[in-house]
Amino acid sequence: MSTPAPVVVVTSRSFSSGTARLEEELTAAGLHVVRGSTTHELSDLTPVLADAVAWIAGTAPISEEHLAAAPQLKIVARYGVGVDSVDLPAAARRSITVTNTPAANSDAVADLSIALLLAALRGIAAGDRAVRAGSWQARRGRELGTLTLGVVGLGRIGRGVAQRAAGFGTTLLGHDPFLDPVVFDVLGIRQVPLPELAAQCDAVSLHTPGGTRVVDERWLAGARPGLIVVNTARADLVDEHAVADALQDGRLAAYAADTLAGEGAGGESPLLAAEFADRVVLTPHLGAQTVEAVDRMGAGAVQAVLDVLAGREPAHPILLPVPTNGENTP
Repeated sequence: MSTPAPVVVVTSRSFSSGTARLEEELTAAGLHVVRGSTTHELSDLTPVLADAVAWIAGTAPISEEHLAAAPQLKIVARYGVGVDSVDLPAAARRSITVTNTPAANSDAVADLSIALLLAALRGIAAGDRAVRAGSWQARRGRELGTLTLGVVGLGRIGRGVAQRAAGFGTTLLGHDPFLDPVVFDVLGIRQVPLPELAAQCDAVSLHTPGGTRVVDERWLAGARPGLIVVNTARADLVDEHAVADALQDGRLAAYAADTLAGEGAGGESPLLAAEFADRVVLTPHLGAQTVEAVDRMGAGAVQAVLDVLAGREPAHPILLPVPTNGENTP
């Protein structure tokens, strides 16, 4: 009787949906690919995690309970960059490697950030709705090259946004407490304290990890009139009720984002109100959704799985287990 193939659970929506045949690559390596709940519902995943040796995961939470349901799990390969949704201490206790795919989607997200900024500046979504309703009344916008853009977080994506905006002739300011001041000079970006960005910029684009509030009532209180905020990072960077208030009283001209608080969990953001339809531009996590990014993220996750299962160190570890007896510890 043949031994069952080791199971790789995949919960990323777009895995292997580009041009690369990544699922076939795992199968050719002797692995059995099982698709699981993309929202990581524990009741749905428990049966498939029981036999899993690897997990290629999307952005949904991975809790201690998930990991406890996977006694044979050796790696969580995050399909993307952020790992804030993974319970890293729980993974460490069980000697589970955690990896990500840095740079794989950086260009795609930077492109979308500029697209959202231009859409907000020129009222593109509102203009489309107006034409479809039979109105050709012009709406006046602003030119990106005449503005000052603040970039919060100057990792790969933030730098990509700055580079693209510089091509328009935009004046660039930035904030990143982890970046050496010399790097700001090299990038051609003037370093500015976070509280001052709102007052000195016409637009601000957010590119920091989740877990820290950036845009709140206090920050918005000092905003330059007509400020635009773009968020292609994490919903919790923004107090959406404060943003709604600022849109209502005119402190903010527009808000554009690829994420919302409470999405998929029955939550309702105040930014979805009909009164803001002409000033709020939203996309459903399109940041990493290009053919090229999907292929790069998938290839990185697959290689990490193959490396770890073969006893090799993966290229982009976030967490490597401390050497033990080689078994996961409950």
